[in-house]
Amino acid sequence: MPGKAQHFQGPQLLGAAFLAIGLWAWAEKGVLSNLSSITDLGGFDPVWLFLVVGGVMFVLGFAGCIGALRENTFLLKFFSVFLGLIFFLELTAGVLAFIFKDWIKDQLNFFINNNVKAYRDDIDLQNLIDFAQEYWSCCGAHGPNDWNLNIYFNCTDSNPSRERCGVPFSCCVKDPAEDVLNTQCGYDVRLKLELEQQSFIHTKGCAGQFEKWLQDNLIVVAGTFVGVALLQIFGICMAQNLVSDINAVKANW
Repeated sequence: MPGKAQHFQGPQLLGAAFLAIGLWAWAEKGVLSNLSSITDLGGFDPVWLFLVVGGVMFVLGFAGCIGALRENTFLLKFFSVFLGLIFFLELTAGVLAFIFKDWIKDQLNFFINNNVKAYRDDIDLQNLIDFAQEYWSCCGAHGPNDWNLNIYFNCTDSNPSRERCGVPFSCCVKDPAEDVLNTQCGYDVRLKLELEQQSFIHTKGCAGQFEKWLQDNLIVVAGTFVGVALLQIFGICMAQNLVSDINAVKANW
């Protein structure tokens, strides 16, 4: 059934592209030549997103595409069960997140602060934090003082870093008149009074700003999840339909 196999090729190719990007990123950082460094990073490595999502999509696409081409009911059933399991896990995670909202907030704060500590350890993590702080106009999990958790930005007397008592440039309030990015705009800013800081940096925490963004974009977020769920249900139904057609043809032999 070559025609129906084309429906499974998209996820397979996209998954392969994600895997290639992830492996290329690790090669650039020297991780592939020193696999022990995978566990050295204290924070979250964004490359894992590409590898996990790419791996899952590639396996699903491969099973569906080969199963349809070769009329292999085992691969098609594997595709259905695997996709159904992902759908069930997503549904369970959504229900649990709604029930245990306070616990999710605590985990989000812990996650952000843990990555604040590892800000300088990985360039991809650094870019991810900078993007989040710029996009949501925030600084740290609860506020700028969370950057005391980082060895380069903390205010201890023993800290020799020039960034002592500062924050990353992504926390800064952007001046529209500036054409060149000032990466030193956060230096010494936490030595100022809190009211003074508001003129130079964003003082709201990223956890609160992210929660506010979710509330403001609830329809878009919910619509995205519903759309993904419908695609998954469609994939399961299509695979089961193919299995039924194959079994029906074999029964007439």
